[in-house]
Amino acid sequence: MHPCLRCGACCATYRVSLHWSEADPELGGSVPEALTERLDAHRLAMRGTWERQPRCIALDADIGTRSRCTIHPLRPSVCREVDASWEHGVASAQCDKARTAHGLPLLTPEDWSTLLR
Repeated sequence: MHPCLRCGACCATYRVSLHWSEADPELGGSVPEALTERLDAHRLAMRGTWERQPRCIALDADIGTRSRCTIHPLRPSVCREVDASWEHGVASAQCDKARTAHGLPLLTPEDWSTLLR
């Protein structure tokens, strides 16, 4: 199983901000606008991620046990850009920080080698 499906820490650690056009279907945006809130004239944030203890509204998870994004195919570009540590052969500072914040062990290259078996 992909380690992200047992994690969800990044979605409950960071503010997810995006350009408003990502939620405008007329411009090709796919993020559901109802799940966003305005930050400023150019940026939106996924609801829940602007809170003192962030948790994305699209996250369905028990952090560290099971996790899924309810809008995965429609998620913002910033979410698509966050790699899990060692998924592509290098550590990810964002992943490591989020996992540490939730008391989860850091991912290792071995976490990925078990997926290949």
